[in-house]
Amino acid sequence: MIIPTIYIPIFIVALAALYLLSCIRILNEYERGVLFRLGRVRKTPKGPGMIMVFWPVERMVRVSMRTYVDDVPAQDVITRDNVSVKVNAVVYFRVTDPMLAVLQVEDYLYATSQVSQTTLRSILGQAELDELLADRDKINHRLQEMIDKTTDPWGIKVSAVEVKHVDLPETMQRAMARQAESERERRAKVIHAEGEFQASGRLRDAAKTIEGYPMAMQMRFLQTLAEVGSENNTTIVFPMPIELLSAFVSQAPRNGKARGANLRPKESPPSPPHKTAGMENWESEGGAIQSEADPNQTRSSIDPDLIIQKTARESEAAERKRQEGTRLVEHLLRDNGGRG
Repeated sequence: MIIPTIYIPIFIVALAALYLLSCIRILNEYERGVLFRLGRVRKTPKGPGMIMVFWPVERMVRVSMRTYVDDVPAQDVITRDNVSVKVNAVVYFRVTDPMLAVLQVEDYLYATSQVSQTTLRSILGQAELDELLADRDKINHRLQEMIDKTTDPWGIKVSAVEVKHVDLPETMQRAMARQAESERERRAKVIHAEGEFQASGRLRDAAKTIEGYPMAMQMRFLQTLAEVGSENNTTIVFPMPIELLSAFVSQAPRNGKARGANLRPKESPPSPPHKTAGMENWESEGGAIQSEADPNQTRSSIDPDLIIQKTARESEAAERKRQEGTRLVEHLLRDNGGRG
């Protein structure tokens, strides 16, 4: 079947229309197109909107102008003080010049990711562990400057770099925990010592005030008893004034000596021997022994009844003082119980 010649122009027009329709490209607001005509780049990128790409003569490369977020995987880093840590980070960057991003580097996304990893290991290796943990903003700023300086010829602008996580070894975590605990204990001891110093000054002032007023100490003593008795305590520590025990202390040595004298068995004088032929010799020997034992003193006679009476009087006086002290203590306890 022979096609009429009239249909040939219509067919050619239809093919041209289809070709023109296939050459239409739509670029979004955040996209730019870099055109290559016969392998040579056009001077300016195209877009956004509708553009014509006459293939196969022209070729277009789309470039997004939005900000990319690159999650840098965890890197094994040895800090300047020889501590091994794992650190990961996040890099925020965008394309500022589509021409450079296409012409200067094959894949700007992969290249920026690799630069971020190597720069992260390099910068963190120059810092100490304390700086890495405390001065995080300073390290982030240094990372941003170094990565941006490297990617600037590619038309890439690094807006921010954030160190996301620092993974410490367990041994280092325990060491840091002990260090923090020691620091807290040091602060607590310093605060306690400062409090003791201030309290000692106050106590010194109080002692000077009470020194001129003896009754103030007694009032403070009673107030302490009232505070102890206000609680439901079964045991009360009651300080006994030393004046109540002075009588017992002064009388204890004499009473003990008197009791020892009373309890000591009386030695019966030796019975004189029967008058025998050697009686004169015995008397002369006894007189010689007595003169050797006490040559300058004479034996004085001691009445045991006087000693017993004196001891009894001293015991009665001590008993009266003890009873008076007991009554005073009971009186104070009753007053304390009434206040409670």
